[in-house]
Amino acid sequence: MSIKPLAMRDVFLEKIWQEMSVDFLIFFVSADFGSPVLDKIRRDFPDRFINVGIAEQNLINITAGLAIEGYKVFAYAIAPFITMRCYEQIRVSLALLSEVRPMNVNLIGVGAGYSYVVSGPTHQCYEDITIMRALPNFQVLSPADHITAASLFDGCVANTGLRYLRFDAQVQPILYPLEAPTVSDGFYLYQKGDKVCFISTGFMTHTALKVAEKINKIGFKVGIIDIFDITNFTREGLKKVLESYSAIVSFEEGFRGRGGLDSMLFEFIAESELNLKTLSIGVDPGYSFELGSRNEIHEKVGIGTESAVKKIQPFVQTIMKKS
Repeated sequence: MSIKPLAMRDVFLEKIWQEMSVDFLIFFVSADFGSPVLDKIRRDFPDRFINVGIAEQNLINITAGLAIEGYKVFAYAIAPFITMRCYEQIRVSLALLSEVRPMNVNLIGVGAGYSYVVSGPTHQCYEDITIMRALPNFQVLSPADHITAASLFDGCVANTGLRYLRFDAQVQPILYPLEAPTVSDGFYLYQKGDKVCFISTGFMTHTALKVAEKINKIGFKVGIIDIFDITNFTREGLKKVLESYSAIVSFEEGFRGRGGLDSMLFEFIAESELNLKTLSIGVDPGYSFELGSRNEIHEKVGIGTESAVKKIQPFVQTIMKKS
């Protein structure tokens, strides 16, 4: 029996709604951002639901206050607004304050990358991985399908800490139809390869799979790693996997060379003393006001399947010749 792909936010909010009936410490705060499932939360748990309006800075301050009082707080808004619009509040009221007061806060940002493709750069989010992983004490979670998104819920409820969950606004194909990956590892080796391994997160894992199919057709089998915990992945586990490769290619729907996934991996490679060549597939820094489908925009900014293949094919061929 096939599983129907669902929106990440819907399956995650459904889990919150179900758990709120048995866990009376869960509190939900929204910045005037809705969904059909959210209607059930507001209806069934009005005493643990607040809509602060279009006021994300206030959202964070209220969230911090509730967390200090012992609540497990889920705060919900569009990705660029729940990160960049209220960044100072996140830094002071959450990241800094959590040094001295235990807190359980989960920021749910919907619309990672180019999810809101027709809304332009104000609603798109290319910087969130960079700025959120820059904050001490924050865990950055970036699932590629709704199965993984749902599997992250238990850890959010059970563990004290600060988390930012970056969800795609569009329904994505299912990567894990049989069972969810082990979330405690923070990554999953989706496919083994020869000398080159693709490491991707979020939507770009789907692109990495498409690129791998094309590269495989010319005789080079590449590995694929889906990394969904960008900050707290099992470092020894990832090191062990990468020791058998000669090179990696990072895929992210964010600015290249600006502190995102590629920068994290460069730092990890250096710390782990791995001898790996690297190539980064990301958006060249700059904003575009052009409209089109997600695929069309991705090709224009250099992270589409065809654009990536043109960059990766000679890189892979060079690595294979040297091996």
